[in-house]
Amino acid sequence: MNEITKPDLKPNTQPVATPQTETLEPERYELCEAPAYQFGWSRREFFKVLGGGLVVLCALQNNPAPEAQAQESGGGRRRAGGNEPQEIGAWLHIGEDGIISAFTGKTEVGQNIRTSLSQVVAEELRVPVTSIRMVMADTDLTPYDAGTFGSRTTPAMAPQLRKAAVAAREALLDLAAAEWKVERSALQMSNGKITQPGKSQSLSFGQLTRGQKLLKTIGPEASPTPATQWKIAGQSIPKVEGRAVVTGRHQYTSDLRLPGMLYGKVLRPSTLGATLVSLDSKAAQALPGVTVVHDGDFVGVTAPSTHAATQALETLRAEWKPVAHTSSQKLFDELRADPPAAKDPNTATQRSEGSVPAGDAVAEKIAWSTYTVAYIAHAPLEPRAAVAQWEGDKLSVWTGTQRPFGVRSELAGAFRIGEDRVRVIVPDTGSGYGGKHTGEAAIEAARLAKAAGKPVKLVWTREEEFTWAYFRPAGVIDVKGSANNDGTLAAWEFHNYNSGSSGIETPYTVANKKIEFHRTRSPLRQGSYRGLASVANNFARESAMDDLAHELKMDPLEFRLKNLQDTRLRAVFEAAAKRFGWDQAKPVAGRGVGMGGGYEKGGYVATCAEVAIEPGGRVKVLRTVTAFECGAIINPDHLKNQVEGAIVMGLGGALFEAIEFANGQISNSNFAQYRVPRFRDIPPVEVVLLDRKDLPSAGAGECPIVGIAPAIGNAIFNATGQRIRSLPIAPKGTIGV
Repeated sequence: MNEITKPDLKPNTQPVATPQTETLEPERYELCEAPAYQFGWSRREFFKVLGGGLVVLCALQNNPAPEAQAQESGGGRRRAGGNEPQEIGAWLHIGEDGIISAFTGKTEVGQNIRTSLSQVVAEELRVPVTSIRMVMADTDLTPYDAGTFGSRTTPAMAPQLRKAAVAAREALLDLAAAEWKVERSALQMSNGKITQPGKSQSLSFGQLTRGQKLLKTIGPEASPTPATQWKIAGQSIPKVEGRAVVTGRHQYTSDLRLPGMLYGKVLRPSTLGATLVSLDSKAAQALPGVTVVHDGDFVGVTAPSTHAATQALETLRAEWKPVAHTSSQKLFDELRADPPAAKDPNTATQRSEGSVPAGDAVAEKIAWSTYTVAYIAHAPLEPRAAVAQWEGDKLSVWTGTQRPFGVRSELAGAFRIGEDRVRVIVPDTGSGYGGKHTGEAAIEAARLAKAAGKPVKLVWTREEEFTWAYFRPAGVIDVKGSANNDGTLAAWEFHNYNSGSSGIETPYTVANKKIEFHRTRSPLRQGSYRGLASVANNFARESAMDDLAHELKMDPLEFRLKNLQDTRLRAVFEAAAKRFGWDQAKPVAGRGVGMGGGYEKGGYVATCAEVAIEPGGRVKVLRTVTAFECGAIINPDHLKNQVEGAIVMGLGGALFEAIEFANGQISNSNFAQYRVPRFRDIPPVEVVLLDRKDLPSAGAGECPIVGIAPAIGNAIFNATGQRIRSLPIAPKGTIGV
């Protein structure tokens, strides 16, 4: 059963994040990486760029800061400098045929933003959603966009398209008023037409725009429709182009075919970080239709078919120089012991208030503990794929990525060409979860296509996806909390090593606190993941809160609410507990209940879970209830789907998922060995949505995942008295009992 509730509209005690004030989270490690490849110069390219004469080269590290991504320029219907264009035509076009095209650099990766963005445009133009054609993620056609991450589409892009649609609506009304020489107030707009009530005449949008050159600017007077008056937004509109997806007509990158296209494969190092010493490619070069590309450490082949490319790859004989590596068994000790240079001010992020020692000194109860979080993989349904085509010095790449403009910059840098010579097109993509920010497959396909002189398709195998993509960071977290006998928090100390600072702040009121994020050297490549570090930080914090409640002999919900002033977070805890029947939960042998929650990216979530510990220690999640609030809801059914998807994904990270590695190799690099949730693992998932039409709409892609792991861990503690302080909780499906 799923519910949508309209809570009491109490004043919000937390500031609502806006596109102007929200900053990029610092742990997006993949945006700070050096280029994936350093391709060599040909003599012709070298002297074409630098001219003749004596040249002395000095190799420099290329390590751009994340914010530099927001300063990319060139192409993409955008002015340089990072400012969003304010001309209607950059965002919206109404053709003489009446077709309304809306443009956005955001990507559709299964989260249904194609539908929700269409709804907000349709709402302001008073047309059906079927009248909207959403043009997305094409760097030659759409305005610049930093990327589809951070749950920014709904709070940032939806208002921008809404403003463009409002401005277009007002321009159309002006045109109709001038045509008929009447006051605008006498006109009505609906279903793609403008009419005068009581008169039979009408003008369609196409008739009004025919022959016009409308170069209107989005002005500050644009007034969007209030959420309380929505007729199209706020409704459960079916997924746009959903039939094509479920019938198989939708074309993903791996489905694309270009005339004369070849197929590519890349030779991977024997171990992570190894460098190429020598290569024997004679056997591969002798195969019909095969081209071998060797450029530094990059080695790849092209062939007329995927099978032929695989065969050619298997004939290559390479010698690699390995580097020293640790293993997953030694990981957590090394993370804590191996920070970067101690004098580097960026190694720690600190937030302090009051005095933790002073708070501990007067507290009656103190709980101290250490939590660990494993690396996990994104495991998208669609592995990385790209199709690349060169036409002269113009490069076009079709690829599944969350950052088309960022990948355009990577391609331009790799091949030393201007960004205006690179076009990146993103077909709707089979999920990303933060794992497709970078353009490895695009660069590889483009390098092979350049050598072959023909279009090349490159699709990563599942093993490549598990090995050569980046992972959600592992981490070690130390937590110390203290409380008074009346249930009020006295002090809070929290240290996160490596996994990140997102969600590290406690939402609970405490006068004395010290919170630090410590950067360390990661043995594996790491980067963004759904919710970033909020999953790890919420797991540790909400588990520690349960420990304190247990020490105080207080109900976990009562203890949280006693220390919680944020009315939005209180509301989701209360809604989840009510639907779950928290007050009626009775102790049953081998069963337990638990809860967890928090806020992230403008969303607020609380999850309650019931678990059973079966013979042999197998953990069975019996049911979950999640309450979620992200302001005004644009599409209830699709929001519910997002929450349900986050819960299922969170089950994997909570119970099973962990990357195992040793000697520079990933040992569980396929679904037969890497444990993701299966149908038998999924409990009934109930969702309660709180619709706050008095608040701006926030995103829902990340926040709902943060409550499930602590809810399960706390439920296991409730059932067994055993506190498990590591994620995953049951890597082999069982716990020791």
